[in-house]
Amino acid sequence: MTLLLTRSDLEALLDPAGCLDALRRGFMAGEGAAVARRVVGRLPGQGTATALLPGLIEEIPAYTVKVNAKFPGSRPALRGVVCLHDLGTGELLAQLDSATVTAWRTGLAAALGTHALARPDADAVAVIGAGAQAELVMRGLPELREVRRLTVCDLDAARAAGFAERHGERLGLSGDGAVAVAADPRDAVADAGIVVMATWARRPLLHAADVTRGTHLTSLGADEPGKAELSADLLEGARVVVDDVPLAVEMGVLAGAGLDVKHAAGTLRDLLCGQVPGRVKGSEITVYAPVGLPWQDLAVSWAAYRSACATGAGTEFDFLC
Repeated sequence: MTLLLTRSDLEALLDPAGCLDALRRGFMAGEGAAVARRVVGRLPGQGTATALLPGLIEEIPAYTVKVNAKFPGSRPALRGVVCLHDLGTGELLAQLDSATVTAWRTGLAAALGTHALARPDADAVAVIGAGAQAELVMRGLPELREVRRLTVCDLDAARAAGFAERHGERLGLSGDGAVAVAADPRDAVADAGIVVMATWARRPLLHAADVTRGTHLTSLGADEPGKAELSADLLEGARVVVDDVPLAVEMGVLAGAGLDVKHAAGTLRDLLCGQVPGRVKGSEITVYAPVGLPWQDLAVSWAAYRSACATGAGTEFDFLC
């Protein structure tokens, strides 16, 4: 039997602290011998078909294959499934809503990278792009550090206001300037020590002149060819950490800015394992810009599957009947 786990199932099963721990352990573990692949197929118009496979983490007896349809103009913009298979037999253990898995693994892995690279005293956060991935960054980051101020910017002013109100209340932020909405990304980041970007931008939203020294920026939007949130001059003057250097050069933040491998300081795995330093000095600008890796889908999917098996959540379905 295959367990079907919907968005509602996953939201009930997953918790930020547990997923942060699973992702941290995944970053520090091996991915197995198989070479992970990220395949992006362009469709007519703005849509893309994306597959990530296989998701592997040492000591987890399963693997994942994820297939997504990504359409920026749709709500939700991402639809698809994550297939969780038994590593020994190939049995299809579960199918999970990929939009939810992707938001949780991307947002919470970004929270880990943000916390690792931002100044220890940075507590003012600017969010540019108030969507599902930024939502999870802001659910994960307060598990790791205190957030005292929040500014939100989105093309949809109502969505920005809703995001700001929701997270301001959840974090207990009060007082003048503790929660704000900005109409322009440059205004949003003016006094922020941490900037979280999760947009569909195809030209840079921020340049070097827009960012104060000592700021950390997490850029989640540059995950496919043609997408870019940060300019080349900003990246050239920053310490840039990615999740996979070849992918960053091929289709990620470095590709979007026309930069090459020498502009990457290393990966978040390297940083968490102590193989490369994170922030070297307080005044430097740091950037975490992931593309997203298959094993991260497994980390979250396996946590959800184990919780579902323990609680009886989800719907059983037999594809072989």
